[in-house]
Amino acid sequence: MGRLTGGDPSLLRRINSAVVLHALRGADSPTLTDLTRITGLSRPTVEGVVEGLFEAGLVVEATPDEGEARRQGRPARRFRFRAEAGYLLGVEISAHRVSALLSGLDGRIIGAGSRVVSEHLGADERLDQVRGMIADVLRRSGVSRSSLRAVGVGTPGIVEADGTVRLGTALPGWTGLPLGERLRRSFRCPVLVENDANAAAVAEHWKGASSESDDVVFVLAGLSPGAGALIGGRLHRGFGGAAGEIGALHLLGREVTPEHLLSTTDTPLDPLDERAVAAVFAAARRGEAGAQAAVERFIQRLVHDVAALALALDPELVVIGGWATGLDGVLEPLRQELARYCLRPPRVALSALGEAAVPTGALRLALDHVEEQLFAVESTVTARR
Repeated sequence: MGRLTGGDPSLLRRINSAVVLHALRGADSPTLTDLTRITGLSRPTVEGVVEGLFEAGLVVEATPDEGEARRQGRPARRFRFRAEAGYLLGVEISAHRVSALLSGLDGRIIGAGSRVVSEHLGADERLDQVRGMIADVLRRSGVSRSSLRAVGVGTPGIVEADGTVRLGTALPGWTGLPLGERLRRSFRCPVLVENDANAAAVAEHWKGASSESDDVVFVLAGLSPGAGALIGGRLHRGFGGAAGEIGALHLLGREVTPEHLLSTTDTPLDPLDERAVAAVFAAARRGEAGAQAAVERFIQRLVHDVAALALALDPELVVIGGWATGLDGVLEPLRQELARYCLRPPRVALSALGEAAVPTGALRLALDHVEEQLFAVESTVTARR
C-alpha cells in the first residue's frame, strides 16, 4: 500500500491528497467533476492527486453503470477508494475469551471469530490461542496475512506505548509481558496494544452509545472495574497509561474489596470465576436475600467508583459495559448517585456494543494508525502524543 508521506516534501500536496482521499472514501464512485466540487480544489490538482492515488494502489476506476452509458453515451470516468488495498485486525485478549474482527481499509467488518479459553492459561498458551483464532479468521475470510496493514489489540492491564503490559493482574503471567513485541513476530505490520477499557471507550464513540459525545467515560464493570475516557474527542491515557483504573479505589481507605462485597459467604469470590459471579446474580434474581444484598453492595461500590471519576472529569456521558450490561436496575442507582455527588450529573447509558466493544475499539486503533499514514496532516482519536 502506498504512503502519502515520507518521500513527498510538499505539505500542500499531502494536504490535497488527504482531502481528495477523504472525498473518495465518503462518496459513491465520484467523477473528477464531483471531486472538484466536493473538495473545492482545482480540476488539474484533483487529476494529479487521483493519478498519484492510482499509483499508490488506493484508487481504481469504478465500473460505469450500464444504464448511464446508454443515456449519455460515453460516461464520465468514476473512481472508488480501494478498501481491499489492505486489511485491519482488531483483537481482544481477555480472561475467558479471545476474539477478532477483520475489516478492509474502510473499517467495514468482513470477518470475525472467537474462542473460549481458560482463565488459568499462561501467557504462552493464551498467545497460542490468539494466533490460532486469527489464522482461522483470515482463512475463512480469504485474506492473506501479508495484506494486513495494522493490528490493534485490547487487553486488561496498564499498557505502555510500546505494547508492554506494565501491570496486568487479570491474566496469569501478564505483568511485564512485552505483548506488542511478542505479537509483532507473527505479522509484517504494526501491532498496537491498548488497555481494554480504553479500546471499548473508543469503540462506543465510533459506533456505539457515545457517537454524538466527545467527553465520555466508559466503564468496563466487573469485580475489578476499569474505565476509559475521551476528553475533547481524544483518548485520555494519563501520563503512564493508568488513567481510569477505578478498580484500585478500594485502596483509598476502603478495606473491603469487591470480591468480598459480592460474596454471599465469608470467602471472597475469585475475580476470574465468571460462573461463581453469575451464580450470585442468578440467586439475586430468584429473590434470595443474601445474594440480593451482595448484588446491592456491588452496585453501590460501582456507582461510587464511577461518581469519583465523573467528579474528576465532568463527562457529558457515562457508558456502562462489561458485566453491568446484564444487571437489572444498574442505571437508576448510578443516576441517583451521580446526581447526589456531581455538580452537573452526566447522562448515563448502557453499552450499545456489548461483547463486541473491545475488539471493535482495537479495530479502530488499527484504522487510526493507517489513517495517520494516509491523512498525515491530522491527528486521530487514539494517537499517542
